[in-house]
Amino acid sequence: MKAQFSEAELKLALDFMQKIPFNQYVGLTIEGFDSEEIVFKLKMRDELVGNWLQGILHGGVIATALDVAGGTAALVGAYARQGDKTKEEKMRNLAKLGTIDMRVDYLRPGKGKQFFATATILRIGSKVAVTRMEFKNEKDDLIAVGTGTYMCG
Repeated sequence: MKAQFSEAELKLALDFMQKIPFNQYVGLTIEGFDSEEIVFKLKMRDELVGNWLQGILHGGVIATALDVAGGTAALVGAYARQGDKTKEEKMRNLAKLGTIDMRVDYLRPGKGKQFFATATILRIGSKVAVTRMEFKNEKDDLIAVGTGTYMCG
C-alpha cells in the first residue's frame, strides 16, 4: 500500500527540497505531485553531459535526481507520521533526514531534452523509509530505476 500525502505535507517538503543549493545548481524543479507520487523535472544542459561523444546525461546527475526524488518522498512520509507535533518539532526531527543507501540500475543511455524523476514510498517506519524511484525522458523511455533507504527520524 502506498503512502498518502496531504497537499500541505507535500508543499512543506517540496519547499524544503527547493532550498538546497545543489538541487538548484543541477536544475531540478518540481513538475508535480499527488497523494502518492512526487515528480521532479530536469532540462538537459551542456553542463550535465557525461559522455560528450554521444551527448548523454551524466550518470551522477541521474543518481542525484533519483536521490532528490526519493529523499523528498521520505521527507513527506516522515513529516506525515509525526502526527500532532508542532511544525517546529517536526522540522527539527526532519533535520536528521539523510540517505543511508541507494541503488541505481541504469537501463539505457540518458538521451533526451527533458527528464523526470519520480518517487513513491515502499515502506516507512519511525526511523527509516524505503522508496522506489524512476528516471525517464520526455518520450517516457525508462532510463534508470532506483531504490533508496533514508534516515527519517
